[in-house]
Amino acid sequence: MRILHTADLHLGRQFNGIGLEEDQQVVLDQIFDAVSERRADVLIIAGDVFDRAAPPSSAIRQFNRFMKRIAVETEAAVVVIAGNHDSGDRIDAMAVLTDQGRALIRGVVAADEPVLVLTDAHGPVAFSALPFSYEYAARECFVDEEIATPEHVIRAQAAAARRSLPAGARWVVVSHAFVAGARTSDAERPLARVGGIETVSPEVFAGAHYVALGHLHRPQVVGAEHVRYSGSPLAFGFDEADHGKSMNLVEMDGAGGIRVETIPFKPLRGVRVLRGRHGELLLSEPSTDFVKAILTDDSPLIEPMKRLREVFPNACHLSYARDERAPEAKMATPATARAVVPVDVIDVFLKQVGGERMTDAERLLVTSALHEMQVAEDAA
Repeated sequence: MRILHTADLHLGRQFNGIGLEEDQQVVLDQIFDAVSERRADVLIIAGDVFDRAAPPSSAIRQFNRFMKRIAVETEAAVVVIAGNHDSGDRIDAMAVLTDQGRALIRGVVAADEPVLVLTDAHGPVAFSALPFSYEYAARECFVDEEIATPEHVIRAQAAAARRSLPAGARWVVVSHAFVAGARTSDAERPLARVGGIETVSPEVFAGAHYVALGHLHRPQVVGAEHVRYSGSPLAFGFDEADHGKSMNLVEMDGAGGIRVETIPFKPLRGVRVLRGRHGELLLSEPSTDFVKAILTDDSPLIEPMKRLREVFPNACHLSYARDERAPEAKMATPATARAVVPVDVIDVFLKQVGGERMTDAERLLVTSALHEMQVAEDAA
C-alpha cells in the first residue's frame, strides 16, 4: 500500500506580514501531483490544516477546492486530523458528507476511536486518526481525572484505537504531538501548560507499523524508522531556512515493513539569511525569496531596508552583525528559553560549560528522564 504523508499546511498563515496564499497553492498542487503521479492509495494530513481556529474564508475555500480535487480526480482515500492550531469542530464538520469508506476526518477526541480499513493484495490496513486534544477535553471524554499530560491523552487515544483494530490488520497511526527526542523550530506553538512536559514517548504508539506525525516543522525520524514527521511544506520562520521541506511516500509490504521516499517540495519563494556588507548584498541576483539580512557594515546606514528591497522585494528583517548576540546567550534568557522544552535549556547549559551540545542519543536519554520525573510528580 502506498501512503503519502504530509502535515502542517497552516493555510491562512502569513510570513512576517506577507500573505502566503499563492505559495500554499503551489504546495497543494505539488501534493495533488504526488498523489496522482505516484498512485498513492492514501493521503494523510497530520494536523494544522489551518493556521488558526478561525481561518480566513480564502483559506477554507482553498482547502475545500483541494479536497474536492483529490476526491474527484484521484482514487486516494484521505485521513485528516485536527492539530493544535485547528478548530476541532471545524475539521469534524468536513467529515459529515464524506464517503466513510474512503475518508477518515477527525477533529474532536472520542472514546471509541473509529478506524478506516483499506485492503490491498496482502490484506487489511487499519488507519487510526488521533486528533489533537488538550488534557481537559480528554479527561471529560475518557472520564479519567488522572489525564494530566499530552502523553496521558495520547495513551488513552491509542488504547481506544487498539480496541477497534480488526484482527491481523497492519496498523497506521496519525497523530499531532511532540515526540521525545525530536527537534523543534521557533514557529511551533507549545502543546502543554507552561512549565509542563509536552513531549510523549514513542512507546505510546507500540504496535503501529507506521506513525504519521504532525506538529514539528522539520522532517525527521524519531526513535524508530517507522515513527516520522513529514514536516511542514513551507518554512514559516528564518530558523527554518536550512530545512529541506518534503513529504513522505511510504510503501508498506504485506508484513507491515515500510520503505520511505522523501519527495521534496519546490516552494514558490524560498527563505534565506544573507550576511555581508550592504553594498555587496545590493549586487546580488534579484530574488522574490523571503530574506533576512545581517549587515556586517561598521556604521549604521541610511534607509538600508528600502534600498535592499529594490533587489529583494520580500526582505522582512534587517539587523547589524555587531548587535547580534550569540545564539547560546539568546536561548539562555528567560524570555526565549521555553520552559515547556527543558531539554533545550540543558542542551544550552552543556554547550556553555563544556563546549559541546548533546548527541541525539543523549538528548533522548535526558528527555526520557525528564518525562519520568513529570509522570512521577503527577502521580504523587
